[in-house]
Amino acid sequence: MTATNTATGTGAPQGRLGKHDMAALVARDIPAGSFVNLGIGQPTLVADHLPADSGVVLHTENGMLNMGPAATEGEIDPDLTNAGKVPVTELPGAAYFHHADSFAMMRGGHLDICVLGAFQVSGRGDLANWHTGAPDAIPAVGGAMDLAIGAKKVFVMMTLFAKDGSPKLVPTCTYPLTGLGCVDRVYTDLAVFDITPEGVRATRTFGITVDDLAERLEVPLLTA
Repeated sequence: MTATNTATGTGAPQGRLGKHDMAALVARDIPAGSFVNLGIGQPTLVADHLPADSGVVLHTENGMLNMGPAATEGEIDPDLTNAGKVPVTELPGAAYFHHADSFAMMRGGHLDICVLGAFQVSGRGDLANWHTGAPDAIPAVGGAMDLAIGAKKVFVMMTLFAKDGSPKLVPTCTYPLTGLGCVDRVYTDLAVFDITPEGVRATRTFGITVDDLAERLEVPLLTA
């Protein structure tokens, strides 16, 4: 099977994606008018690629609705940051509220999509993104558990392979779990995967064929 290279939009990437390419791809897949939470790290880049007329309302764990893109040097307000402490901008109609109210929105099913990073995702859609289990690792749960079970859809952004070459899309997670069966779609530098009741399907590939992916992954890939 040949590579599809079917990222939508003008200038679709034809090789391995960089982090901004991945963020742009996620942004294009978010329906207009959605309420969305972006997890810390690479997912925050999605804010920089949303069209101004998308109507997407970004929610932050630390208590803000209608967050805008990252702040440039002349726009930085030290009191205006996202959950990862990155300076951001505000869009017209932005609102601020208590941390507890923010978590109530997350837990109450009020978010259409959350975009999270991950250490591992299983073929069943299990998510591990807060601890590698290494003795010297610093656990960082944050609000990921609340988002994983509260958002209507969970998208993950991650590189497909770790620095040691091991895949992060796995049959069963070996790291401590964040949520069970919660991931709907995984965006990586080499492919986009949908996690379905029937199994894992590579819907778009970048610089690699599905056959090559199948050889490098232990997770079976659907072919039809």
